[in-house]
Amino acid sequence: MTDPFDLFDQWFAEARTSEPNDPNAMALATADTAGRPSVRMVLLKGHGPDGFVFYTNREGRKAADLAANPNAALLFHWKSLRRQIRIEGPVTLASDAESDAYFASRSRDSQLGAWASDQSRPLDSRETFETRFVEMSDRFAGQDVPRPPFWGGYRVTPKVIEFWQDRAHRLHERRLFTATANGWSEGLLFP
Repeated sequence: MTDPFDLFDQWFAEARTSEPNDPNAMALATADTAGRPSVRMVLLKGHGPDGFVFYTNREGRKAADLAANPNAALLFHWKSLRRQIRIEGPVTLASDAESDAYFASRSRDSQLGAWASDQSRPLDSRETFETRFVEMSDRFAGQDVPRPPFWGGYRVTPKVIEFWQDRAHRLHERRLFTATANGWSEGLLFP
């Protein structure tokens, strides 16, 4: 049996060399309290046996969904490799220390953009957003930009990981790993 995290690392390394843009892009699916689903693209910023981490404004729709229903699904699709990986599991907040460290690694303009953004809320114009950006630039001139209190990371702890490989004649191969009390069980699935 293969460790699903070792297999993820192998496939992710291949994607980083073959995908022209954002090999760390993943679809994040959430659901609100009424079970209405929503999906959007986010970027993977950390991963390992403890989970898969992304960062965002914690006042937007995905944050509201995750607060109400702390479960999510992730999907990586690497078209050039004809592969995808599905991950499902509960979601927790990344620690403040993790969020601070990642925020500090971002470009200054990205840091200022996090302060200027009203995630998922409409603005009257693009100009309003750009004005906020300039205001934040002025506010933090000559100093480090701190992480906003409303911004941070989330960790999806996998309970299910499925590796899908395209095959000729739609005879695809799927390897399904399911978390158990004793580690991971693996099943080989076909369409």
